[in-house]
Amino acid sequence: MEQRGLVPKNGAMQQLNQAALPALAERGIAVPDPDRRAQGIGVVHLGLGAFHRAHQAMVFDQLMRQRAGRWGVFGVAMRSTWLADALAQQHGLYSVQVNSREGRSWQVVGALLDTCVAAREAARVIAMIAAPSTRWVTLTVTEKGYGPGLAALLVQGLAARREAGGAGLTIASCDNLTGNGGKLRKLCIERAAQESGALAGWISQACAFPDSMVDRIVPAATPERLQEAADALGVADACALGTECFWEWVIENRFADPRDGQALASVGVKVVADVRPFEQAKLHMLNGSHTAMACIGAVLGLPTICDCVTQPDIGQFVHGLMTDEIMPHLSRPDVAGYRDALLARFANPALKHSVHQIATDNSQKIPQRWPPSVSAQLAAGGAVEHLALAAAAWMRYCLGEDEQGDPYLLSDPLATALQASALQHRGDAPATVQALLGIGDIWGAGLPQDSRWTSRVTHWLGRIHAVGLLAAVREVNRAASPG
Repeated sequence: MEQRGLVPKNGAMQQLNQAALPALAERGIAVPDPDRRAQGIGVVHLGLGAFHRAHQAMVFDQLMRQRAGRWGVFGVAMRSTWLADALAQQHGLYSVQVNSREGRSWQVVGALLDTCVAAREAARVIAMIAAPSTRWVTLTVTEKGYGPGLAALLVQGLAARREAGGAGLTIASCDNLTGNGGKLRKLCIERAAQESGALAGWISQACAFPDSMVDRIVPAATPERLQEAADALGVADACALGTECFWEWVIENRFADPRDGQALASVGVKVVADVRPFEQAKLHMLNGSHTAMACIGAVLGLPTICDCVTQPDIGQFVHGLMTDEIMPHLSRPDVAGYRDALLARFANPALKHSVHQIATDNSQKIPQRWPPSVSAQLAAGGAVEHLALAAAAWMRYCLGEDEQGDPYLLSDPLATALQASALQHRGDAPATVQALLGIGDIWGAGLPQDSRWTSRVTHWLGRIHAVGLLAAVREVNRAASPG
């Protein structure tokens, strides 16, 4: 979530913009080519948040540094006028601090060549999708963004493109949705069919909707990060970000222009026939563990993921969650090595990844992250103790206050209903589980009816009430590792 109006302490500093690049280069900061705008816009990106700017935009930036042509980005903020306008004032430039074991480095990303706001300038978005120079549309609109409004915007742009005689596009979802390309394709074609069967047919035949998986931990911006950017760059950057060294983008080899796969592979993107093994591992291991730690950390009053995973009991719990209840159902190559890399990434103290940021929109994220592993474990006759404790921790999180009695805000489309239900049944584990586990949009139809699952969630919620969350975590750990 972007934060409005964050500024470094020294408000009198020169602002980051095109004119500042020579001085930054002299300071040893990696900067984009001065003539980056001459390469042209080829990508319309919907969802101009921190993740895109520290991930796909940096990939496109690498392609532009290689002068691959037409990978410049027209960045569309769906609602945030502040972010789009702040980036426009900086000529689309912003800095990213990359944190690794070897230290920190800064670079200025130059892939963004123009910005706008969909809610304010829908006609510009439609025109850019239709523009002859555009080759791709990419999206990071979060799981909750795939609705009628998004479909209407995309289809209007594609209709204008078809009417102008334009070629088909590659339209790539980069959100945490299983089969995201297929789901986006279905959404667009169904919306187009309401307008014209011919339009729906053109989209189906001319446009490519590859599945993709993206992975990088990108915390929300903070005043401290902006001040660090000002100190390192010597200019004020209102849009500075920090991230980890690791990144991964796995994309299905399905493009409107087949040559794009080779271009992406040249800068480190994995172009594969089947994204699902990577996608499932990321959703269930990284995202699933993140959501579990976010709920646990919020209830215990631990501010960041690093604080959670470096607490020995929670670290042991997360290792057991992934190893015993998630990994047996995955086919990603070297899944144990992926687990170990995740644990090391979670423990990076420089990221300061807020548990409350991760817990945003839990009701939209949990369906992708936990139920598939629960169902697979139950089908195999396996234990679900870690997953049941995670579900119970989420129910305790829905009370909106930590174990010290300090309140926090639930940022969720269902926040009012979730918190009201949790408070209504406070202290009554069976009633809470019946109410919250019965929400079909979160848990589906089958799990709430499975007594093996409901009994274990009820047990662990009862233990959280009785002994506290951290003690319950220790009990799970002891049960998983007897003796």
